[in-house]
Parts: sequence; structure tokens; C-alpha cells
Amino acid sequence: MQGVGAVIHMAALLHIVDPPPEMRAKYERINVGGTATVVNAARHTGVNRVVLFSTIAVYGEANGSIINEKSTTRPDTFYAQTKLAAEQIVLNAQNAAGQPLGTVLRLGAVYGSRIKGNYERLTHALARNRFIPIGSGLNRRTLVYDKDVGRAVALAVSHPAAAGRIFNVTDGTFHTLNDIIDAICAALGRKPPRLSLPLGPTRGLVGLIGKMGQAIGLKPPVTQAMIDKYTEDIAVDGSLIQQELGFVPQYGLTKGWQETVKEMREGVAL
Repeated sequence: MQGVGAVIHMAALLHIVDPPPEMRAKYERINVGGTATVVNAARHTGVNRVVLFSTIAVYGEANGSIINEKSTTRPDTFYAQTKLAAEQIVLNAQNAAGQPLGTVLRLGAVYGSRIKGNYERLTHALARNRFIPIGSGLNRRTLVYDKDVGRAVALAVSHPAAAGRIFNVTDGTFHTLNDIIDAICAALGRKPPRLSLPLGPTRGLVGLIGKMGQAIGLKPPVTQAMIDKYTEDIAVDGSLIQQELGFVPQYGLTKGWQETVKEMREGVAL
């Protein structure tokens, strides 16, 4: 880090559905210990700003409310718990002059042509007409396009008011899961799925299949935890970074997913 003005700390062990208990130590070592290593190196080499990529997962269950930076954090996974601990390391760090060194960006679900995880699987399933929604699809989600994340990071690095602060980074609105599916399908040039499965019975059936699979040593392709993640309601307010740092998202659902699908096809990822 010699001669470096700012560090953007993105490295982490990411969210895994139902991780085994023994993985907690690995999460601690990478997400907490790794962040401490980065911050200590930055302090000793005179770096001006450390920006941590964190996650809105630190808030935990929203219970139908709209979340902002003042909301209580209730992380309920190893990933979210260790990211919250990493945040404190960054926020407590000071430079040689005793001024705050770090900024925390709690990102909504980031998507773009290199997406991984749930939204990658959803996009591929919709592209192949192999996706049936579960539940009403009215649960809210909070997303942000990857290029808008880049804009937010540039502000977090350079803006004096960002030091020592936490900001949610979103596209500025909430979207129902149905809205997201419609936007992906429009970008794919396909019609959205017409049918959906009822949440309660489907979750119960998946749980039963999971128990039967465990009995014979098979891992089911879908778990109740996956369904819970799919149907959770997450509405996070991203207005503070707009007000304080002048962040202006450039991508809504339509534009963001059109560009995502176009680039995935060009890169033979879809």
C-alpha cells in the first residue's frame, strides 16, 4: 500500500446458504481478520481512505419496515455477522491526525454481467424457461447496478463528508420480485412465467423432500432456506448518500437488466 491514496476493500467470504457451524471460524478469519489486516496496513502506510464493501444483510429481517442507516442491525448469518464486525474495524480506524479513515458502503443486491449467486441462477432459469415463481412475488427487493456501485465508490473515496460514515447504496427505489422478473424477461425477449406455486405448501414439500434426501445421503437442489431467501422482503432506503454525497443512480431496473443481459450474451455467459 506504499504510495496508495485510497483502498477499496471488496474481498470477503460471501453468503452461503446454510453453512455448517465449523465455517464460522473461516468467516471470522477472512471477513474480520482480513479487514483488520487491510486497515492496519493502510494506517501504517498513510492511506487517506479505506472504503469497505459491506451489505444490507447486516440489518437482518425487516419485518415489513423500510430500513435506513439508523435502523437496528440484526445480522442472522455468519456472513452478515462478520461483515458487521468488519464495519466496526473500518469505522474505528483513524489516520495519523486522528481523523476517521474509513467509509462503509452497505450495498443492495448488486447485479451486472458478472453476477453470481441467486440473480445469476434466476437469469439463466428465466432464459431457459425453467423457472416457476413461488408465492405472490410482491415481496420487495433492493438492488443496485454494478456501474452505479462504481459511482458511489468514487464519491466515498473523494468526498470529505464520507469519512467515518455508513451509507446504503441502492438504485433509489424498491422493486417487487415480480418487477424484477418482468425486467429480466423483457431484456431476454421472453414473456414472464404465467404460473406460480403457493408458498406454504411448496415450502412444506421442499422440507419433506430435504428430510428424505438426508436419510439417503442426497442433497436436494432446493431447500427451505433458499425459498425463505427468495421470498424475503427487503426495502432499504438509499437516500442518505444521495443527500450527503450527491450520488445519483443512473440505472433503473429496465436499463440495468437490458445492459446486463446484453453483456452476458456478448460474453457467452448466457
